[in-house]
Amino acid sequence: MSFNFSALVRPFTKLVPKVEEPVNPVPFEQKMLWTGVTLFIFLVCCQIPLYGILNSDSADPFYWQRVMMASNKGTLMELGISPIVTSSLVMQLLAGSKIIDFEGEGDESKHLMKTAEKLFGFLITIGQGCAYIFSGMYGEVSDLGFGNAAIILIQLCLAGVMVLLLDELLQSGYGLGSGISLFIATNICETIIWKSFSPTTINSGRGTEFEGAVIALFHLLLTRANKVQALKEAFYRQNLPNLSNLLATVVVFMVVIYLQGFKVDIPVQTQGVRGQRSSYPIKLFYTSNIPIILQTALVSNLYFLSQILYKKFPTNLVIGLLGQWREHTMYGGGHYYPVGGVCYWISQPHGLTEMMSDPLHTLTYLVFVLSTCALFSVTWIKVSGSSPEDVAKQLQEQRMFVPGSRQTKASLMKPLKRYIPTAAAFGGLCIGVLSISADLMGAIGSGTGILLAVNIIHQYYEQWQKEAQQNGMRIPFMG
Repeated sequence: MSFNFSALVRPFTKLVPKVEEPVNPVPFEQKMLWTGVTLFIFLVCCQIPLYGILNSDSADPFYWQRVMMASNKGTLMELGISPIVTSSLVMQLLAGSKIIDFEGEGDESKHLMKTAEKLFGFLITIGQGCAYIFSGMYGEVSDLGFGNAAIILIQLCLAGVMVLLLDELLQSGYGLGSGISLFIATNICETIIWKSFSPTTINSGRGTEFEGAVIALFHLLLTRANKVQALKEAFYRQNLPNLSNLLATVVVFMVVIYLQGFKVDIPVQTQGVRGQRSSYPIKLFYTSNIPIILQTALVSNLYFLSQILYKKFPTNLVIGLLGQWREHTMYGGGHYYPVGGVCYWISQPHGLTEMMSDPLHTLTYLVFVLSTCALFSVTWIKVSGSSPEDVAKQLQEQRMFVPGSRQTKASLMKPLKRYIPTAAAFGGLCIGVLSISADLMGAIGSGTGILLAVNIIHQYYEQWQKEAQQNGMRIPFMG
């Protein structure tokens, strides 16, 4: 029995801000323009500091997940896409598992669902904002005062609403793709480019070094008498980006792009139209980057909750079982990493040496990542309308059938049931393996981040290709 959420959400439909869908098709040039404007607003907000904070050097619960959550500490994008992703995840899972239901005529149920996601996302934004403030991230609450604390919370809430509307703007048809994907890909690519070409100098005890791997290569070759030793250091230096990391990143990019081409085409034909056949493609990455996004959202929220609780109650046994944290001096302080509890066992081992020295930690991390990616992938097809039953219903509504079989829903479901669940589970498993392999190789931006970036960029290219072809534009690299 499901709980009817319609009566609870309907009174808020007029109050919740929304972007109206375009009445007429938006030209391709305007879509590109709106996508660029959305990205520009996001990048500007990533550089605008929050007004009223006393310091931003305290512990950062989201440090290890900020790249994937498209957030930037101490700025308007402090929370990034975390509230909107978490609210969407929770609502989709509740609705897909029939725990809650949205009843309405026509598209009303869809609008009610979106309204519920926005409301829940706004509540999460308020909750996370309060947690950040009262945990002392911006200074002690007694020093901040009620006025400054309220101003900081208002800024975070307004920024959260803006992210939600920017995402809805693109998804409504005014731009390309979604704001969430655009922000994630931009943040990850920015990290990779910065760590490759950063001119920032750091003194790590071996003299002044450049942070960027490529710039460090030329600096070492010009300043070191022993060129072989300089090359070796450029490829294998510790605690800073090196050329091995950069090459690993390129390799992972190429492997993921190669695997994007793996798919099974199910032949379909339209009823009443002879000789006109098409196909329904089922890709290896059937659920795309959803498993990684959901797994990242789960881990980041768990890390956030654990760090906040451990800072307040470090001696509590139950909180210690959830996670124990220690400051990471390598990054100048202010960043913590798990050393015990559940958070430690599901955290990524840093480097091959750590993996070999603690094989049990490595095993639990592998099992956690692979199982959650596969589970989220299989679960997502059931709650997102992409299961064999949903796809068969969509094809039947379009009057399509599989040639050589009866023109029934059961005949459509037979090949779909054979491939879709397998593609979802195996694809999610492959994403987990690629993420772990990239981390093991030391790829810049983490394996999870690179997979997200490649999948998102590939999706954008496919959509741009489709839009451009419809507008009669020539597509580069397409012959």
